[in-house]
Amino acid sequence: MDELPPFRVLLHNDNHNTFEFVIDSLVELTSLNLSRAAEVTLEADKAGVALILVTHRERAELYQEQFTSKGLTVSIEPAS
Repeated sequence: MDELPPFRVLLHNDNHNTFEFVIDSLVELTSLNLSRAAEVTLEADKAGVALILVTHRERAELYQEQFTSKGLTVSIEPAS
């Protein structure tokens, strides 16, 4: 994140994807391990939204596109 403003990548809860699919997608598309992916998924389920990771804007936008193409709801926002 060298000098680029940080952006949060947020996972939103939905009622159509299984826990297993969301966890597998997190592991596939990010550097999260299985345990952390499960924690993020459970947090999104309970709170409605969960922080996946923080990165620079271009990468955050790429993550958003990748998750959206899998049918998951992900948003990005400035972290500062």
